[in-house]
Amino acid sequence: MNAKIKNLTLAALLLALGIVLPFLTGQLPQVGSMLLPMHLPVLLCGLICGWQYGAAVGFILPLLRFALFGMPPIFPTGIAMAAELATYGLLAGLLYAHSHWQCIVALYRSLIAAMVAGRIVWGVAEIILLGLSGNAFTWQMFFAGAFLNAIPGIVLQLVFIPAIMVALDRTGMVKFRQSASKSVGAN
Repeated sequence: MNAKIKNLTLAALLLALGIVLPFLTGQLPQVGSMLLPMHLPVLLCGLICGWQYGAAVGFILPLLRFALFGMPPIFPTGIAMAAELATYGLLAGLLYAHSHWQCIVALYRSLIAAMVAGRIVWGVAEIILLGLSGNAFTWQMFFAGAFLNAIPGIVLQLVFIPAIMVALDRTGMVKFRQSASKSVGAN
């Protein structure tokens, strides 16, 4: 199968998964904000399909969910989430693709860096958006929203994403590789 068609199909599948997963926690919004169900498919998209697809799916996902279901609220949450998730998909894919070795260690490095950067982008977006509406965004709000309340979701991401990537490696769909030079020479 052509790599572009494969990536486009997988990105669409992960976008659809990102639309559906929040329904599992939809009855309890507090649980949804703790488990971060839209983050998983975006991070996977960046890792599997590449940074371009990850960034696009991350940006589109909260805006599309708002257009379809009215959730998350578009201002400021949906816009800030679009920036955050785009950062996740972009950095997870970019850092992992440019790792010397694509293995579990590189996967964790890419995930953690993308998650920290995405939360910083979310915080900056919230500061700007809430500032435009005349509201303040405090350090306590940032720390609570980005880290404290999100601990269950962060743990979930750090457990499930590597497990999924290992399973994909074992099936041959996404292969870990030892180094960029060995991968090129092996083809």
